[in-house]
Amino acid sequence: MMDVSPNKVILFNPRSATSKYRIPNSILQVGAALEGKFDYVFVDGNLEEDPYAKIASYLETGEFKYLGMTVMPGPQLSQAIPFAKKAKEDFPDLINIWGGYFPSNQYKVVITAPFIDYIVNGPGDNTFPALLMALENDLPHEFIPNLIYQTIDGQIVKTKKEGLLDQDKLPELPYDYLNTFYPIENYLGNTYLGKKTLAYHSSVGCPFKCSFCAVVPIYNGRWKAKSAENVYNDVLKIKKEYGATAIEFHDNNFFVSEKRTAEFSRLMKKENMIWWGEGRIDTIDKYSDETLHLMREAGCKMIFFGAESGNDDILKQMDKGGKQTAAQIRSFAARMRKVDIIPEYSFVLGLPGDSEEQVMAQIDSDIEFIKEIKTINPDTEIIIYLYSPVPTEGSELFERITAAGFEFPSQLEDWITPQWQNFDLRKNPLTPWLTPAMVDKIKNFETVLNAYYPTVSDVRLSKLQRKIIHTLSTFRYRSGVYKFPYELKALQKIWKYRQPEIEGF
Repeated sequence: MMDVSPNKVILFNPRSATSKYRIPNSILQVGAALEGKFDYVFVDGNLEEDPYAKIASYLETGEFKYLGMTVMPGPQLSQAIPFAKKAKEDFPDLINIWGGYFPSNQYKVVITAPFIDYIVNGPGDNTFPALLMALENDLPHEFIPNLIYQTIDGQIVKTKKEGLLDQDKLPELPYDYLNTFYPIENYLGNTYLGKKTLAYHSSVGCPFKCSFCAVVPIYNGRWKAKSAENVYNDVLKIKKEYGATAIEFHDNNFFVSEKRTAEFSRLMKKENMIWWGEGRIDTIDKYSDETLHLMREAGCKMIFFGAESGNDDILKQMDKGGKQTAAQIRSFAARMRKVDIIPEYSFVLGLPGDSEEQVMAQIDSDIEFIKEIKTINPDTEIIIYLYSPVPTEGSELFERITAAGFEFPSQLEDWITPQWQNFDLRKNPLTPWLTPAMVDKIKNFETVLNAYYPTVSDVRLSKLQRKIIHTLSTFRYRSGVYKFPYELKALQKIWKYRQPEIEGF
């Protein structure tokens, strides 16, 4: 075994918008890859009162040369950008390395920032330690896959993409080591699923290429998963050692394989744990009734689906057409009701059109479709997003948005302005084809919808509160009068109504 490098690594997880009760799987996986090669420490921005002070305290020892951050779009940037910049100013010899969806998708604006040195473009299990070893030994790194960097003369280099690794052959995640920094119990949150909910990733990538999805440019239709048995063993470890009672699977697509899902469900039947994951309607609709009932018996209580739109032409534009249709979205909602699994449907409103009238007509159509879904299956949870472009270059949808005049920020620090942070939460699209009246209509309908059908995932709302806000919103919901719902917004603010699309469970 090679000697451990004398230079140490800080692995930082910036604060996110969702609950702090989420194990930072991304830096855990990088940590596992560093075992036996580099000493490293964890810093979790969700749990530190002053995260930068913690980072600086390590750097001040002179033992740490590398700061690795996993960076998602949105709120994580509010720590990632200023912390990376300040660390570079305070410790000029520091090497900043970013990974995660944001730098992979927005690599040009990230790598041209003077305080970012390297981007890990996709999974870093091999890339991150290989890059560190090359830097430690003054070796070339242009042949290391999944890497983006800038040469001295300003050229941006993207190395070849590595094939996805066999997830069963990767080292175990260092839960016990993380526990020495932050007790694992702190990550087991009280959610709709259970009082001690574990967040877990069992696969990487997705085999589909939806034109609006940020995953596509990174994985390009590839997917690899741990075996059902190994996922079960990991879950069992957290259950036995730390008391987990429920699971959120944050895979991009947990349900790709019916065989794997059924096997995992059979293993979980005796564990009395509730679980949730993300899947596709057109995939799970192919599952047998036997598998669906088995999933429910094994604790699957809710599944997140990208319904996106009730318009087949829009679904085709999103590269979902031919695989998922409005008719299937309707029938699948009814099917989920029969097996007692709650479908959590997300809709993306505000895609570009040929005219303002066409865009508004599509918004109106989708609002009526959402109400129809709630009639078919009232238990269906509805998540509404405003369309926010992602750089899926070459797709018809991306060509349309650029032709309409949409541009991403040209400077990295522009991403932490309020409007662009809201953009990444899909709440303020900054898209030129959406008028304020359109945005208001979508948001007002969302307010009324959430009042008439309060989400079951908000464990803080009492039965009385649900009844009050439902009653107060009845006229608006049934009549379609959504303008100026100030009375509903006031109650939601006072009661701190939980928005799953922003806060998770």
